[in-house]
Amino acid sequence: MVTQTASWNYRDAHTDAFGRTYFRRFGDGVVSSIGLGTYLGAATDAVDDAYHDAVVNAVESGVSVVDTARNYRAGRSERVVGDAIAAADVDREALLVASKCGFVPFDGERPEDPGAYVHDRFVENGPLAREDLVAGQHALTGAFVHDQLDRSLQALDLDVLDLYYLHNPEVQLAEHDREHVYDAIEDAFVALEERVADGDLRQYGVATWECFRVDRDHPKYLSLAEVVSRARSAADRAGNAATSFRAVQLPFNVHMADAFTQESQPSADDDVSVLELANTAGIDVFTSASLAQGSLANADAIPEAVASKLDGDTPAQRAINFARSAPGVTSALVGTTSTAHVADNVAAGTFDPLGADAFDATFE
Repeated sequence: MVTQTASWNYRDAHTDAFGRTYFRRFGDGVVSSIGLGTYLGAATDAVDDAYHDAVVNAVESGVSVVDTARNYRAGRSERVVGDAIAAADVDREALLVASKCGFVPFDGERPEDPGAYVHDRFVENGPLAREDLVAGQHALTGAFVHDQLDRSLQALDLDVLDLYYLHNPEVQLAEHDREHVYDAIEDAFVALEERVADGDLRQYGVATWECFRVDRDHPKYLSLAEVVSRARSAADRAGNAATSFRAVQLPFNVHMADAFTQESQPSADDDVSVLELANTAGIDVFTSASLAQGSLANADAIPEAVASKLDGDTPAQRAINFARSAPGVTSALVGTTSTAHVADNVAAGTFDPLGADAFDATFE
């Protein structure tokens, strides 16, 4: 579990190598504003080995945020993250380790008959009823959350997980109305609040793709304010004095800036962007797709009018610095299995991010 003392010691050991605000507050500790994601790659031993080296290299170089999920690479990403953290010459309590549940995961490889696998493992002999599944692959029941968190802790070889997200809850909107989905989210939050009370989890959140950055009429829209309200209700139901809902994850990059520009989240005065609302509510934001799955590492991928305002020696560094310059962003996640790319990404942190006025000016 990430702790105040260990995270500040990690910051003190690495901060001289980085630019302004590279390390940012998270709870009573600090984390790096560049994190490592583990989504991409085939479910193979070779990719496992590459990820292992990338994670070890990253956390030993000043990256203290590592993000994964139950379903990434058929469950392999969680296991390799656990192995790499154990192997790295870093205090485990300095690192923020995050994972996710929601999508039904495979175990090591994609089965020949995914439908039969899901039925056998999760319905016939597991925590789900058939009606709990949306599109045959996604669930948010409390029983499923408990099952998945147990398996995440086992795969990561951790006693306590720092941050656990509900993964893309908007998937449920394909078969259910919003009120039903909010109810399902609250029930899942109750399970997470119970695990916080039991000491297995420190905090939780939601990792999303569309729901917080589309307009209100969009079929995948969800209100962050309502999600926060449901978290508070879940804390009450679990008997906790306050909610441990602390974070959202969403895509943000030069070409996907809706989290900053789309004002469709209700606030006390008017509709605002999800970044503004999260910042006002004290919710940490972790950005995914910071390099748009690598496309922003290509020359000329960033418009010159924007690139000219960003510091960095490479297109990837400038793209990362755009993501972590957005107001309210705690850490920009970048996925890579290459230690060379890790070094390039970490070097982005040696440059200062844009200030608020300069960031706003990139949209003019």
